[in-house]
Amino acid sequence: MTQYVGGTVIPTGFDVPVEPLRRAAHYTGEPGCIAEARAFAAQFLEQLRNEWCAEIDGRTEGAVLLVVSELVTNADRHSNGPYILELEGTDASVTVLVYDSSAALPRRFPRDPERVGMHGLEIVHALTKQIVVERVPVGKRVRATLELAG
Repeated sequence: MTQYVGGTVIPTGFDVPVEPLRRAAHYTGEPGCIAEARAFAAQFLEQLRNEWCAEIDGRTEGAVLLVVSELVTNADRHSNGPYILELEGTDASVTVLVYDSSAALPRRFPRDPERVGMHGLEIVHALTKQIVVERVPVGKRVRATLELAG
């Protein structure tokens, strides 16, 4: 049973979610897709707060949105077609998965403050607990996992 107090969900212990919250969105690469992906991720985080009672502070939310932006931007720039953003979360972590049609694996360049651009994967590595890149039958999947505050 779930109790609602002032719009807040309070778990009673009988209805704790068992499966992670999962949502996915498909993007064509049209202008505005990256902003749409960020908005989709923000909505997902709000749902995770409500359904999983996840403690997500402002810094963690910013990190998740930045990872989404970086991975979706890379898919938008380097693939020859649409891409998919999938989010999966619990009260302990959020995983950001981006599928695109390019088989070329992203490269992480060494730190270089003089370099302009190409810092995306470096940023994602700094913010995440784990990042895995793998080829899939129609291109590649980048999977980045962030731990939640609390």
